[in-house]
Amino acid sequence: MLIYTIGHSTHSPEAFIKLLKAVDIEVVVDVRSSPYSEYAPHFNADNIGTLLSSAGIQYLYLGKELGGRPNDSRFHDDDGYVLYNKLAESPMFKEGISRLIQGASDYRIAVMCSEAKPDSCHRHLLIARVLAENGQDVSHILADGSVQPVSHQMSLFSMEEMPGEWKSTQSVSAKKRHPNSSVY
Repeated sequence: MLIYTIGHSTHSPEAFIKLLKAVDIEVVVDVRSSPYSEYAPHFNADNIGTLLSSAGIQYLYLGKELGGRPNDSRFHDDDGYVLYNKLAESPMFKEGISRLIQGASDYRIAVMCSEAKPDSCHRHLLIARVLAENGQDVSHILADGSVQPVSHQMSLFSMEEMPGEWKSTQSVSAKKRHPNSSVY
């Protein structure tokens, strides 16, 4: 079974639907902790379900289970980075992963977050990694319409064997947030 991921970025509604239709997506699973977009309001929680439904695509929100910015401080270090190793072991996250895997047996699924590039998004750094460890094939739908398979290198190491700490690339704490590289 293949599970796709996609970042809505600032795509127009038409461009986003076209990307999904190109790979026959039937269900979009929203994994944003906060399902709102300041720059692209058509991706806000109250709008996206209608947008997708009009294109014959179902919408499911699993941001509570699979979101990359959990509210629970147990999943953050002192600098506000999300500790992916702890999050991946939580019952709620495991339930979300289980739902993705079960859903993929019946539907073509795309896991959606906001970032255009998967390399800096938890849908790649966390969700795709855990899916790969569970034997799932994962591919990212990129903004240009190309599809990038997730390397199976990711699944060659268990979470315990990976060097360094497994955590988010940016702090999610408003107090500890580090400057964005685009500022410089």
